Amino acid sequence: MPASSALHPWGSAAVHLEVAVPGAAIGAVAGLFATGVGMAAGLPAAMTGTAGLALGLPLAVLGAAYSVLLARGVFPIGAVAPLALYWLLGFPAAQLFDAHMVAWVTGAGSALREPLPSFLLLQAMLSLGFTIGFLWLHERTMPHWLMRVRGHNPVAEALFQRYVEHAAHLQRRRGPGRAPRGRRRPD
Repeated sequence: MPASSALHPWGSAAVHLEVAVPGAAIGAVAGLFATGVGMAAGLPAAMTGTAGLALGLPLAVLGAAYSVLLARGVFPIGAVAPLALYWLLGFPAAQLFDAHMVAWVTGAGSALREPLPSFLLLQAMLSLGFTIGFLWLHERTMPHWLMRVRGHNPVAEALFQRYVEHAAHLQRRRGPGRAPRGRRRPD
């Protein structure tokens, strides 16, 4: 890390927070989606706003944490299984927080209509779909974000180099003469 970062104790946190932006944005968008679904269903404004915020906030925090953990090498690039385990715990927790916040704001007596184990099991099953969508979006936004901030952020530069190495590895696995998927070689 450059000497200038060592002079400022917030430097390390700031560079990690900047790397966390794509994951946080994906989580926040999921909360906005929940708000849109609630509005389309005709739910009261207090309920839809609370649902969007109470779901989007924990998903944004968990998404940001994933981006930072990815930058720190805890997760491999593009790996579904470790991320699925991460969201197997995180997604039900976010949904449970959301259910309790909506019940609290609306004055409902109980946050859940079904037993807690049933609720958590359903959310755990749904987490795999969220994992795939999150990973797909993250792998398409993170490299572009890293290209934008890597000039002044050493953590972003290191993660960007890992993405470059990963892309080169995938290209070697395809073998010589095979075009990347989705692109045809000119005849």
